[in-house]
Amino acid sequence: MADSFWLDQKFVKQDYTQHKLPKGDYENCRFVECKFTKGFLDNQNFVECTFEGCDLTNANIAHTIFNDVSFVDCKMVGLQFETCNSLLCAFHFVGCNLSVASFHGMDLPQTRFEDCKFHQVDFTQAKLKGCSFPGSDLKDATFDDTDLEQTDFGSAYNFTIDPSANHLKKSKFSKDGLIGLLKKYDIVVT
Repeated sequence: MADSFWLDQKFVKQDYTQHKLPKGDYENCRFVECKFTKGFLDNQNFVECTFEGCDLTNANIAHTIFNDVSFVDCKMVGLQFETCNSLLCAFHFVGCNLSVASFHGMDLPQTRFEDCKFHQVDFTQAKLKGCSFPGSDLKDATFDDTDLEQTDFGSAYNFTIDPSANHLKKSKFSKDGLIGLLKKYDIVVT
């Protein structure tokens, strides 16, 4: 049970690296330019909240509920999303740096990852059916036994995906992106 409940609140330029965000339920709240670096966001409940320009690098998000939460222009390096509560888990990411994060084994259908940086992100065994990655940089992201059915990589770039090790039925790729499906064959495309 949550200690407190916050509704329609705005938190601006707060530093939660020294003092933890109070445990509770946050509904329709906005966090603007807040610092959570290496902080503790575990066992929190966020419903229909927005994080804008926040730094969540290496924050602990274990057992936290993110239900219909948007992250805009946030730094989220090293987050272990698979430790958060998977019940009602729904995200939307725009312009975020999610490098070295992990979504290992998560079920995230229809998630939109727009203009994000995913360097060395782990999507192993994730279920990403119907997701989209418009304008996202997937350099060295790991896709292994990942369900990418109907996923849109049309304007994504720098990805390497082995079609024989992932589920790609009806996934979308641009002609320029096809090279990311052929890298394992070490062929030259001109």
